[in-house]
Amino acid sequence: MISVKRKDAKEANENLLRRFNRRVLQSGVVAKAKTAQRFSKPQSKRDRRNSAIVRDQRKAAKNLQIRLGLVKAK
Repeated sequence: MISVKRKDAKEANENLLRRFNRRVLQSGVVAKAKTAQRFSKPQSKRDRRNSAIVRDQRKAAKNLQIRLGLVKAK
């Protein structure tokens, strides 16, 4: 848990924020959260290949529809 002492009477709010941000960065909480956010379960080579093939087919179908004028390009 991150502990930051209370604001002094003469201390500016910017100093308090700077002190808090420094403590948060030093604790590594943000880095852990970002790595957990990007985590994906390991896939087999076959599953990755199949998902890439499906992704390419969908992209080709979308591009074909754009060229035919059935769908507007973003």
